[in-house]
Amino acid sequence: MKKLKCISFDEDLDIIDVESTFTRGLPGLSIVGLANTAIKESTERIKATLLSCDFNFPARKITINLSPSGIPKRGSHFDLAIAILILLQNEELDDFFVVGELGLDGSIKSTNELFSLLLFLSTKLKKAQIVVPKSIAMKAAMIPNLEVYALENLNEALEFFKEKNYEKFKLRQTHPLFENPLILNDEIFIQNKDFSLDFIDVKGQNQAKKASLIAALGMHNVLFEGSPGSGKSMCAKRLVYIMPPQSLNEVLMQNAYMSLNSKDCEFKQVRVFRHPHHTSTRASIFGGGAKHAKIGEVALANGGVLFFDEFPHFDKQVIESLREPLEDYKIHISRVNSKITYETKFSFVAAQNPCPCGNLFSKNLTCNCSQNEIKKYKARISSPILDRIDLYVAMDEVDKNDKPSLSSKEMSDMVFEAFIFGKKRGQKEFNGKLKDEDLKYFCVLENSAKDTLDLAISRYKLSQRAINKTLKVARSCADFAKSENIEKAHILEALSFRIKNESL
Repeated sequence: MKKLKCISFDEDLDIIDVESTFTRGLPGLSIVGLANTAIKESTERIKATLLSCDFNFPARKITINLSPSGIPKRGSHFDLAIAILILLQNEELDDFFVVGELGLDGSIKSTNELFSLLLFLSTKLKKAQIVVPKSIAMKAAMIPNLEVYALENLNEALEFFKEKNYEKFKLRQTHPLFENPLILNDEIFIQNKDFSLDFIDVKGQNQAKKASLIAALGMHNVLFEGSPGSGKSMCAKRLVYIMPPQSLNEVLMQNAYMSLNSKDCEFKQVRVFRHPHHTSTRASIFGGGAKHAKIGEVALANGGVLFFDEFPHFDKQVIESLREPLEDYKIHISRVNSKITYETKFSFVAAQNPCPCGNLFSKNLTCNCSQNEIKKYKARISSPILDRIDLYVAMDEVDKNDKPSLSSKEMSDMVFEAFIFGKKRGQKEFNGKLKDEDLKYFCVLENSAKDTLDLAISRYKLSQRAINKTLKVARSCADFAKSENIEKAHILEALSFRIKNESL
Protein backbone atom coordinates (compact mmCIF):
# COMPACT_ATOMS: atom_id res chain seq x y z
CA MET A 1 0.00 0.00 0.00
CA LYS A 2 1.25 3.51 -0.92
CA LYS A 3 0.16 6.76 0.75
CA LEU A 4 0.18 10.53 0.22
CA LYS A 5 -1.56 13.32 2.12
CA CYS A 6 -4.27 15.68 0.96
CA ILE A 7 -6.73 18.08 2.63
CA SER A 8 -10.47 18.61 2.61
CA PHE A 9 -12.91 21.03 4.21
CA ASP A 10 -16.35 20.07 5.49
CA GLU A 11 -17.19 21.36 8.98
CA ASP A 12 -13.47 21.85 9.64
CA LEU A 13 -10.17 21.35 7.83
CA ASP A 14 -9.33 17.65 7.71
CA ILE A 15 -6.02 16.02 6.81
CA ILE A 16 -6.75 13.12 4.48
CA ASP A 17 -4.52 10.11 3.80
CA VAL A 18 -4.84 9.07 0.14
CA GLU A 19 -4.01 5.35 0.04
CA SER A 20 -3.70 3.01 -2.94
CA THR A 21 -3.55 -0.73 -3.35
CA PHE A 22 -3.29 -3.00 -6.41
CA THR A 23 -5.02 -6.36 -6.00
CA ARG A 24 -6.05 -9.30 -8.15
CA GLY A 25 -9.41 -8.95 -9.82
CA LEU A 26 -11.11 -7.35 -12.76
CA PRO A 27 -9.07 -4.32 -13.92
CA GLY A 28 -10.60 -1.05 -12.82
CA LEU A 29 -10.21 2.05 -10.70
CA SER A 30 -12.48 2.74 -7.73
CA ILE A 31 -12.40 5.41 -5.02
CA VAL A 32 -13.84 4.74 -1.56
CA GLY A 33 -14.09 6.81 1.64
CA LEU A 34 -17.15 9.12 1.38
CA ALA A 35 -15.94 10.88 -1.76
CA ASN A 36 -18.32 13.37 -3.35
CA THR A 37 -19.27 13.51 -7.03
CA ALA A 38 -16.32 15.71 -8.03
CA ILE A 39 -13.87 13.16 -6.63
CA LYS A 40 -15.64 10.16 -8.11
CA GLU A 41 -15.72 11.83 -11.52
CA SER A 42 -11.94 12.07 -11.29
CA THR A 43 -11.65 8.34 -12.07
CA GLU A 44 -12.49 8.94 -15.73
CA ARG A 45 -10.45 12.15 -15.84
CA ILE A 46 -7.38 10.44 -14.36
CA LYS A 47 -7.72 7.47 -16.71
CA ALA A 48 -7.92 9.75 -19.75
CA THR A 49 -4.98 11.83 -18.53
CA LEU A 50 -2.73 8.83 -17.84
CA LEU A 51 -3.60 7.20 -21.17
CA SER A 52 -2.73 10.43 -22.98
CA CYS A 53 0.67 10.23 -21.27
CA ASP A 54 1.24 6.70 -22.68
CA PHE A 55 0.74 5.03 -19.31
CA ASN A 56 -0.30 1.39 -19.46
CA PHE A 57 -2.70 0.44 -16.71
CA PRO A 58 -1.77 -2.84 -15.00
CA ALA A 59 -4.14 -5.80 -15.20
CA ARG A 60 -5.06 -5.25 -11.56
CA LYS A 61 -7.90 -3.79 -9.57
CA ILE A 62 -6.84 -0.36 -8.26
CA THR A 63 -8.52 0.82 -5.06
CA ILE A 64 -8.03 4.33 -3.75
CA ASN A 65 -9.04 4.89 -0.13
CA LEU A 66 -9.55 8.36 1.37
CA SER A 67 -8.95 8.02 5.09
CA PRO A 68 -10.50 8.64 7.63
CA SER A 69 -13.41 6.99 5.89
CA GLY A 70 -16.08 8.56 8.08
CA ILE A 71 -15.34 12.15 7.00
CA PRO A 72 -17.02 13.45 3.80
CA LYS A 73 -14.51 14.65 1.19
CA ARG A 74 -15.08 17.05 -1.66
CA GLY A 75 -13.07 18.82 -4.33
CA SER A 76 -11.23 17.96 -7.52
CA HIS A 77 -7.83 18.76 -5.95
CA PHE A 78 -7.41 15.06 -5.06
CA ASP A 79 -6.58 14.29 -8.73
CA LEU A 80 -2.82 14.76 -8.51
CA ALA A 81 -2.33 12.62 -5.40
CA ILE A 82 -4.37 9.76 -6.90
CA ALA A 83 -2.52 9.94 -10.24
CA ILE A 84 0.90 9.89 -8.51
CA LEU A 85 -0.07 6.82 -6.48
CA ILE A 86 -1.05 5.01 -9.69
CA LEU A 87 1.95 6.14 -11.72
CA LEU A 88 4.51 5.31 -9.03
CA GLN A 89 2.98 2.16 -7.64
CA ASN A 90 6.37 0.53 -7.17
CA GLU A 91 8.28 3.58 -5.85
CA GLU A 92 8.90 4.70 -2.29
CA LEU A 93 7.10 8.01 -1.73
CA ASP A 94 8.13 10.57 0.87
CA ASP A 95 5.63 12.31 3.16
CA PHE A 96 4.13 15.22 1.19
CA PHE A 97 0.79 16.98 1.00
CA VAL A 98 -0.24 16.82 -2.67
CA VAL A 99 -3.03 18.97 -4.15
CA GLY A 100 -4.07 19.83 -7.69
CA GLU A 101 -6.61 19.11 -10.41
CA LEU A 102 -5.51 17.33 -13.60
CA GLY A 103 -6.18 18.47 -17.13
CA LEU A 104 -6.59 15.92 -19.90
CA ASP A 105 -3.24 17.03 -21.33
CA GLY A 106 -1.44 16.21 -18.09
CA SER A 107 -1.32 19.80 -16.81
CA ILE A 108 -1.82 20.47 -13.10
CA LYS A 109 -4.43 23.10 -12.29
CA SER A 110 -5.63 25.01 -9.23
CA THR A 111 -9.22 25.11 -7.91
CA ASN A 112 -11.36 27.88 -6.42
CA GLU A 113 -11.06 26.75 -2.80
CA LEU A 114 -7.45 25.55 -2.90
CA PHE A 115 -5.91 28.75 -1.56
CA SER A 116 -8.28 28.81 1.43
CA LEU A 117 -7.45 25.16 2.16
CA LEU A 118 -3.75 25.98 2.21
CA LEU A 119 -4.36 28.92 4.53
CA PHE A 120 -6.34 26.76 6.94
CA LEU A 121 -3.60 24.14 6.79
CA SER A 122 -0.96 26.72 7.74
CA THR A 123 -2.91 27.55 10.91
CA LYS A 124 -3.18 23.89 11.83
CA LEU A 125 0.44 22.75 11.35
CA LYS A 126 3.69 24.49 12.24
CA LYS A 127 5.41 23.06 9.17
CA ALA A 128 4.08 21.22 6.14
CA GLN A 129 5.71 20.16 2.87
CA ILE A 130 3.17 20.63 0.12
CA VAL A 131 3.13 20.08 -3.65
CA VAL A 132 0.88 22.56 -5.46
CA PRO A 133 0.07 23.64 -9.04
CA LYS A 134 2.56 26.15 -10.39
CA SER A 135 -0.25 28.63 -11.10
CA ILE A 136 -0.91 29.07 -7.37
CA ALA A 137 2.61 28.38 -6.07
CA MET A 138 3.69 32.05 -5.91
CA LYS A 139 0.80 32.88 -3.59
CA ALA A 140 1.10 29.67 -1.61
CA ALA A 141 4.79 30.34 -0.98
CA MET A 142 3.80 33.56 0.78
CA ILE A 143 1.88 31.62 3.44
CA PRO A 144 3.95 31.01 6.57
CA ASN A 145 4.40 27.45 7.87
CA LEU A 146 4.29 25.95 4.36
CA GLU A 147 7.26 24.56 2.42
CA VAL A 148 6.00 24.84 -1.15
CA TYR A 149 6.98 22.84 -4.24
CA ALA A 150 5.55 23.88 -7.61
CA LEU A 151 4.67 21.47 -10.41
CA GLU A 152 3.29 22.33 -13.84
CA ASN A 153 2.45 18.90 -15.29
CA LEU A 154 2.64 15.16 -14.69
CA ASN A 155 6.10 14.88 -16.23
CA GLU A 156 7.44 17.25 -13.57
CA ALA A 157 5.54 15.26 -10.95
CA LEU A 158 7.31 12.09 -12.08
CA GLU A 159 10.69 13.83 -11.88
CA PHE A 160 9.87 15.20 -8.46
CA PHE A 161 8.72 11.96 -6.82
CA LYS A 162 10.70 9.37 -8.77
CA GLU A 163 14.05 11.13 -8.94
CA LYS A 164 13.43 12.98 -5.67
CA ASN A 165 14.68 16.19 -7.24
CA TYR A 166 13.03 18.36 -4.59
CA GLU A 167 15.29 21.41 -4.60
CA LYS A 168 14.60 22.11 -8.27
CA PHE A 169 10.91 22.72 -7.58
CA LYS A 170 11.13 24.38 -4.18
CA LEU A 171 10.02 28.02 -3.81
CA ARG A 172 11.65 30.24 -1.18
CA GLN A 173 9.89 33.58 -1.63
CA THR A 174 8.31 35.47 1.29
CA HIS A 175 5.59 38.09 1.04
CA PRO A 176 6.96 41.61 1.72
CA LEU A 177 4.30 42.00 4.42
CA PHE A 178 6.03 39.33 6.51
CA GLU A 179 9.62 40.48 6.01
CA ASN A 180 9.82 42.78 9.07
CA PRO A 181 7.00 41.71 11.39
CA LEU A 182 6.38 42.92 14.92
CA ILE A 183 7.10 40.22 17.54
CA LEU A 184 5.16 40.42 20.82
CA ASN A 185 5.18 37.57 23.34
CA ASP A 186 6.52 35.25 20.63
CA GLU A 187 3.55 36.14 18.41
CA ILE A 188 3.87 37.71 14.95
CA PHE A 189 1.95 40.93 14.21
CA ILE A 190 1.66 43.05 11.06
CA GLN A 191 1.45 46.78 11.77
CA ASN A 192 -0.57 49.04 9.49
CA LYS A 193 1.28 51.90 7.76
CA ASP A 194 -1.52 52.76 5.33
CA PHE A 195 -3.71 55.78 6.18
CA SER A 196 -5.56 56.22 2.91
CA LEU A 197 -8.66 57.38 4.78
CA ASP A 198 -7.66 59.93 7.40
CA PHE A 199 -9.52 61.15 10.49
CA ILE A 200 -8.01 64.57 9.77
CA ASP A 201 -10.87 64.89 7.25
CA VAL A 202 -13.41 64.66 10.08
CA LYS A 203 -13.80 68.18 11.47
CA GLY A 204 -14.96 68.56 15.05
CA GLN A 205 -16.71 65.45 16.44
CA ASN A 206 -14.24 65.04 19.31
CA GLN A 207 -16.58 62.69 21.18
CA ALA A 208 -16.95 60.50 18.09
CA LYS A 209 -13.17 60.37 17.66
CA LYS A 210 -12.73 59.38 21.28
CA ALA A 211 -15.28 56.61 20.82
CA SER A 212 -13.47 55.53 17.65
CA LEU A 213 -10.20 55.25 19.59
CA ILE A 214 -11.83 53.09 22.26
CA ALA A 215 -13.67 50.96 19.68
CA ALA A 216 -10.49 50.45 17.66
CA LEU A 217 -8.39 49.37 20.64
CA GLY A 218 -10.89 46.94 22.15
CA MET A 219 -12.78 45.93 19.00
CA HIS A 220 -15.92 47.25 20.67
CA ASN A 221 -19.32 47.65 19.02
CA VAL A 222 -20.36 51.26 18.43
CA LEU A 223 -23.51 53.08 17.34
CA PHE A 224 -23.25 56.54 15.76
CA GLU A 225 -26.48 58.55 15.78
CA GLY A 226 -26.75 61.94 14.17
CA SER A 227 -28.12 64.11 11.41
CA PRO A 228 -27.29 63.35 7.75
CA GLY A 229 -23.82 64.64 6.88
CA SER A 230 -22.57 64.79 10.46
CA GLY A 231 -19.73 62.33 9.74
CA LYS A 232 -21.10 58.98 10.91
CA SER A 233 -19.96 57.04 7.83
CA MET A 234 -16.65 58.91 7.69
CA CYS A 235 -15.75 57.76 11.21
CA ALA A 236 -16.87 54.19 10.51
CA LYS A 237 -14.85 53.85 7.30
CA ARG A 238 -11.68 55.18 8.96
CA LEU A 239 -11.86 52.85 11.94
CA VAL A 240 -9.87 49.98 10.36
CA TYR A 241 -6.92 52.31 9.72
CA ILE A 242 -6.34 52.94 13.43
CA MET A 243 -6.99 49.44 14.78
CA PRO A 244 -4.18 47.42 16.46
CA PRO A 245 -1.73 45.35 14.37
CA GLN A 246 -3.08 42.14 12.91
CA SER A 247 -1.72 38.89 14.23
CA LEU A 248 -0.41 36.36 11.73
CA ASN A 249 -3.40 34.13 12.44
CA GLU A 250 -5.82 37.01 11.76
CA VAL A 251 -4.17 37.76 8.40
CA LEU A 252 -4.37 34.11 7.37
CA MET A 253 -7.97 33.63 8.52
CA GLN A 254 -9.09 36.81 6.80
CA ASN A 255 -7.63 35.66 3.49
CA ALA A 256 -8.95 32.13 3.98
CA TYR A 257 -12.47 33.47 4.39
CA MET A 258 -12.08 35.70 1.33
CA SER A 259 -10.92 32.71 -0.68
CA LEU A 260 -13.98 30.75 0.43
CA ASN A 261 -15.97 33.63 -1.05
CA SER A 262 -14.28 32.82 -4.40
CA LYS A 263 -12.38 36.11 -4.34
CA ASP A 264 -8.78 36.52 -5.40
CA CYS A 265 -7.19 38.00 -2.30
CA GLU A 266 -3.86 39.46 -1.29
CA PHE A 267 -2.27 39.88 2.12
CA LYS A 268 -2.97 43.40 3.38
CA GLN A 269 -1.80 45.37 6.39
CA VAL A 270 -5.23 47.02 6.78
CA ARG A 271 -7.95 45.04 8.48
CA VAL A 272 -11.02 44.03 6.52
CA PHE A 273 -13.99 46.40 6.20
CA ARG A 274 -17.38 44.99 5.14
CA HIS A 275 -20.25 47.33 4.31
CA PRO A 276 -23.42 45.48 3.21
CA HIS A 277 -26.30 47.58 1.87
CA HIS A 278 -29.49 47.72 3.91
CA THR A 279 -31.33 45.90 1.11
CA SER A 280 -29.00 42.87 1.38
CA THR A 281 -30.66 39.53 2.02
CA ARG A 282 -30.26 37.58 5.23
CA ALA A 283 -28.40 34.80 3.37
CA SER A 284 -25.84 37.23 1.92
CA ILE A 285 -25.15 38.73 5.35
CA PHE A 286 -25.11 35.58 7.49
CA GLY A 287 -24.29 32.95 4.89
CA GLY A 288 -26.32 30.12 3.49
CA GLY A 289 -27.39 28.48 0.26
CA ALA A 290 -29.65 25.74 -0.97
CA LYS A 291 -27.27 22.80 -0.43
CA HIS A 292 -23.88 23.91 0.83
CA ALA A 293 -23.31 26.53 3.53
CA LYS A 294 -21.68 29.56 1.91
CA ILE A 295 -19.88 32.28 3.81
CA GLY A 296 -21.60 35.64 4.43
CA GLU A 297 -20.67 39.20 5.32
CA VAL A 298 -20.70 38.53 9.08
CA ALA A 299 -17.94 35.92 8.77
CA LEU A 300 -16.04 37.87 6.10
CA ALA A 301 -15.75 40.77 8.58
CA ASN A 302 -13.86 38.57 11.06
CA GLY A 303 -10.88 40.48 12.45
CA GLY A 304 -12.10 43.82 11.13
CA VAL A 305 -15.21 46.02 10.94
CA LEU A 306 -18.78 45.21 9.92
CA PHE A 307 -20.59 48.47 9.14
CA PHE A 308 -24.37 48.79 8.91
CA ASP A 309 -25.27 52.23 7.57
CA GLU A 310 -28.92 53.32 7.92
CA PHE A 311 -29.22 50.64 10.62
CA PRO A 312 -33.01 50.82 11.20
CA HIS A 313 -33.65 50.28 7.48
CA PHE A 314 -32.20 46.77 7.55
CA ASP A 315 -34.71 43.95 7.57
CA LYS A 316 -35.99 43.21 11.09
CA GLN A 317 -34.98 39.56 10.78
CA VAL A 318 -31.43 40.58 9.80
CA ILE A 319 -31.12 42.92 12.79
CA GLU A 320 -32.37 40.32 15.27
CA SER A 321 -30.12 37.64 13.79
CA LEU A 322 -27.11 39.69 14.89
CA ARG A 323 -27.70 38.62 18.49
CA GLU A 324 -25.76 35.33 18.32
CA PRO A 325 -22.64 36.44 16.40
CA LEU A 326 -22.35 39.58 18.56
CA GLU A 327 -22.61 37.52 21.73
CA ASP A 328 -20.87 34.22 20.92
CA TYR A 329 -18.42 35.54 18.27
CA LYS A 330 -19.36 32.60 16.04
CA ILE A 331 -21.95 31.86 13.42
CA HIS A 332 -23.30 28.40 12.68
CA ILE A 333 -24.62 27.65 9.20
CA SER A 334 -26.48 24.36 8.84
CA ARG A 335 -27.57 22.84 5.56
CA VAL A 336 -28.49 19.34 4.44
CA ASN A 337 -25.01 18.60 3.12
CA SER A 338 -22.86 20.66 5.44
CA LYS A 339 -22.64 22.32 8.85
CA ILE A 340 -19.99 25.01 9.22
CA THR A 341 -18.96 27.31 12.05
CA TYR A 342 -17.16 30.59 11.32
CA GLU A 343 -15.50 32.96 13.77
CA THR A 344 -17.08 36.41 13.93
CA LYS A 345 -14.81 38.55 16.09
CA PHE A 346 -15.28 42.00 14.60
CA SER A 347 -16.14 45.53 15.61
CA PHE A 348 -19.79 46.06 14.73
CA VAL A 349 -20.40 49.67 13.73
CA ALA A 350 -23.89 51.00 13.06
CA ALA A 351 -25.04 54.43 11.96
CA GLN A 352 -28.54 55.85 12.07
CA ASN A 353 -30.46 59.10 11.96
CA PRO A 354 -32.21 60.26 15.15
CA CYS A 355 -35.57 60.23 13.36
CA PRO A 356 -36.95 59.35 9.90
CA CYS A 357 -36.27 62.82 8.48
CA GLY A 358 -32.91 63.08 10.27
CA ASN A 359 -33.39 66.60 11.71
CA LEU A 360 -34.26 65.78 15.33
CA PHE A 361 -30.83 66.84 16.64
CA SER A 362 -30.58 69.86 14.36
CA LYS A 363 -30.57 73.39 15.77
CA ASN A 364 -31.21 75.00 12.39
CA LEU A 365 -33.59 72.57 10.65
CA THR A 366 -37.07 71.60 11.75
CA CYS A 367 -37.99 68.00 12.41
CA ASN A 368 -41.36 67.17 10.82
CA CYS A 369 -41.65 63.71 12.37
CA SER A 370 -44.40 62.94 14.87
CA GLN A 371 -43.66 61.27 18.18
CA ASN A 372 -45.28 58.08 16.91
CA GLU A 373 -43.08 58.08 13.79
CA ILE A 374 -39.94 58.59 15.86
CA LYS A 375 -41.01 55.88 18.32
CA LYS A 376 -41.75 53.44 15.50
CA TYR A 377 -38.43 54.26 13.81
CA LYS A 378 -36.41 53.66 16.99
CA ALA A 379 -38.39 50.54 17.87
CA ARG A 380 -36.87 48.76 14.88
CA ILE A 381 -33.72 48.35 17.01
CA SER A 382 -34.73 46.12 19.92
CA SER A 383 -33.37 46.36 23.47
CA PRO A 384 -31.39 43.08 23.20
CA ILE A 385 -29.53 44.50 20.19
CA LEU A 386 -28.88 47.84 21.90
CA ASP A 387 -27.64 45.91 24.93
CA ARG A 388 -24.90 44.46 22.72
CA ILE A 389 -23.66 47.95 21.76
CA ASP A 390 -20.62 48.99 23.81
CA LEU A 391 -20.44 52.64 22.77
CA TYR A 392 -23.20 55.08 21.83
CA VAL A 393 -22.29 58.42 20.26
CA ALA A 394 -24.70 61.28 19.57
CA MET A 395 -22.94 63.11 16.74
CA ASP A 396 -22.64 66.89 16.95
CA GLU A 397 -24.23 69.03 14.29
CA VAL A 398 -21.75 70.36 11.74
CA ASP A 399 -20.56 73.87 12.56
CA LYS A 400 -18.59 76.30 10.40
CA ASN A 401 -16.07 76.72 13.22
CA ASP A 402 -15.25 72.99 13.40
CA LYS A 403 -11.59 72.28 12.79
CA PRO A 404 -9.54 69.15 12.13
CA SER A 405 -7.90 67.65 15.18
CA LEU A 406 -6.30 64.19 15.30
CA SER A 407 -5.05 62.43 12.20
CA SER A 408 -5.34 58.68 11.62
CA LYS A 409 -1.57 58.35 12.12
CA GLU A 410 -1.74 60.03 15.53
CA MET A 411 -4.78 57.97 16.56
CA SER A 412 -3.10 54.78 15.34
CA ASP A 413 -0.03 55.55 17.48
CA MET A 414 -2.24 56.08 20.53
CA VAL A 415 -4.03 52.78 19.93
CA PHE A 416 -0.73 51.00 19.35
CA GLU A 417 0.75 52.18 22.67
CA ALA A 418 -2.38 51.11 24.54
CA PHE A 419 -2.33 47.78 22.67
CA ILE A 420 1.27 47.14 23.77
CA PHE A 421 0.29 47.99 27.35
CA GLY A 422 -2.48 45.38 27.23
CA LYS A 423 -0.18 42.75 25.74
CA LYS A 424 2.30 43.22 28.57
CA ARG A 425 -0.56 42.32 30.89
CA GLY A 426 -0.61 38.89 29.26
CA GLN A 427 -4.02 39.43 27.68
CA LYS A 428 -4.56 37.70 24.34
CA GLU A 429 -8.11 38.76 23.48
CA PHE A 430 -9.32 42.24 22.60
CA ASN A 431 -10.97 44.00 25.55
CA GLY A 432 -14.33 43.99 23.82
CA LYS A 433 -14.14 40.23 23.15
CA LEU A 434 -13.05 39.12 26.63
CA LYS A 435 -14.98 36.17 28.02
CA ASP A 436 -17.11 36.97 31.05
CA GLU A 437 -15.05 34.65 33.25
CA ASP A 438 -11.87 36.57 32.31
CA LEU A 439 -13.17 39.92 33.53
CA LYS A 440 -12.13 39.24 37.13
CA TYR A 441 -8.52 38.80 35.99
CA PHE A 442 -8.20 41.72 33.59
CA CYS A 443 -10.84 44.20 34.80
CA VAL A 444 -9.77 44.80 38.40
CA LEU A 445 -11.57 47.80 39.91
CA GLU A 446 -10.28 50.36 42.39
CA ASN A 447 -12.60 50.81 45.38
CA SER A 448 -13.91 54.17 44.12
CA ALA A 449 -14.55 52.68 40.69
CA LYS A 450 -16.46 49.77 42.22
CA ASP A 451 -18.64 52.17 44.24
CA THR A 452 -19.40 54.20 41.11
CA LEU A 453 -20.34 51.10 39.14
CA ASP A 454 -22.55 49.81 41.97
CA LEU A 455 -24.35 53.17 42.06
CA ALA A 456 -24.97 53.04 38.30
CA ILE A 457 -26.24 49.45 38.51
CA SER A 458 -28.70 50.42 41.24
CA ARG A 459 -29.86 53.69 39.71
CA TYR A 460 -30.14 52.65 36.06
CA LYS A 461 -30.98 48.95 36.43
CA LEU A 462 -28.11 47.82 34.22
CA SER A 463 -28.38 44.27 32.94
CA GLN A 464 -25.52 41.83 33.52
CA ARG A 465 -24.55 42.20 29.88
CA ALA A 466 -24.53 46.01 30.23
CA ILE A 467 -22.34 45.70 33.34
CA ASN A 468 -19.85 43.50 31.50
CA LYS A 469 -19.85 45.83 28.50
CA THR A 470 -19.13 48.77 30.82
CA LEU A 471 -16.21 46.91 32.40
CA LYS A 472 -14.74 46.07 28.98
CA VAL A 473 -14.99 49.67 27.76
CA ALA A 474 -13.51 50.90 31.05
CA ARG A 475 -10.61 48.47 30.55
CA SER A 476 -9.88 50.11 27.18
CA CYS A 477 -10.08 53.57 28.76
CA ALA A 478 -7.62 52.44 31.45
CA ASP A 479 -5.24 51.09 28.79
CA PHE A 480 -5.07 54.50 27.15
CA ALA A 481 -4.16 55.94 30.56
CA LYS A 482 -1.69 53.05 31.12
CA SER A 483 -3.40 52.17 34.37
CA GLU A 484 -3.11 48.60 35.67
CA ASN A 485 -6.45 48.81 37.49
CA ILE A 486 -9.69 50.45 36.42
CA GLU A 487 -10.23 53.75 38.22
CA LYS A 488 -13.35 55.86 38.84
CA ALA A 489 -12.62 58.15 35.87
CA HIS A 490 -12.52 55.15 33.53
CA ILE A 491 -15.87 53.82 34.78
CA LEU A 492 -17.42 57.27 34.38
CA GLU A 493 -16.09 57.55 30.83
CA ALA A 494 -17.42 54.09 29.97
CA LEU A 495 -20.83 54.94 31.43
CA SER A 496 -20.93 58.18 29.45
CA PHE A 497 -20.98 56.09 26.28
CA ARG A 498 -23.95 53.95 27.33
CA ILE A 499 -27.25 54.28 25.46
CA LYS A 500 -29.12 57.42 26.58
CA ASN A 501 -31.51 55.85 29.05
CA GLU A 502 -28.61 54.02 30.73
CA SER A 503 -25.99 56.74 30.79
CA LEU A 504 -24.81 58.25 34.06
